Amino acid sequence: MWNNFISPPFPTNVGVSQGSSLSPIFSALYLSPIIKIFKKHIKNFNIPLSTSLLSYVDDGLFISQEKSLEKTNAILYSSYNIFVSLLKQFGLKIEHNKSEVFHFSQLHTFQSPPLNLTKIGGSILNPKPIWRYLGFFFDRKLTFKHHSHFYAIKAISTIKCMKMLSNSSRGLLPSLKCLLYRTCILPIATYGFQLWHFKGAPKFQALKALNKMQ
Repeated sequence: MWNNFISPPFPTNVGVSQGSSLSPIFSALYLSPIIKIFKKHIKNFNIPLSTSLLSYVDDGLFISQEKSLEKTNAILYSSYNIFVSLLKQFGLKIEHNKSEVFHFSQLHTFQSPPLNLTKIGGSILNPKPIWRYLGFFFDRKLTFKHHSHFYAIKAISTIKCMKMLSNSSRGLLPSLKCLLYRTCILPIATYGFQLWHFKGAPKFQALKALNKMQ
């Protein structure tokens, strides 16, 4: 169905696999109206405009910016509840066991309150010290120390595998090994560096891990 046009019914026995190039396009077309309706709902329920929803294919992310963690949790709970009911109307559902919660704060003494979703079919979510999202590692103060350390270690393990490509008598030439290092290893070590390497950002810990790897 598209606007007022409805095609005749026909059977379908072939789906779209997750790795298909059509998969993110179809999911975006299907989820876009749900997100639009969600924004109208949070406006009608007087939920602060600082609350937003992002979606990367089937990976959703609620964002709430408040001065109080208790208020943040209340907003996240309401937003989660609204979105679950919308997905149900569209024939979709949330995998509650994959839900996570994470709080950012620059406070030295910090206690992360859990988010209780048991009343709407979820579980009690205890905030984690490190949050991984789309391959990026976030810590509470956004130092990205864990992120740079993880990819530095990953780069070193990849370098060790390169030893089998050549030795002193045969295999790749040193110049080709250098080219391989620049094209394959450095992108791993510097993955996501745009998050922490910018003017005014504290870069000491992240650069220390990369210098040690180098």
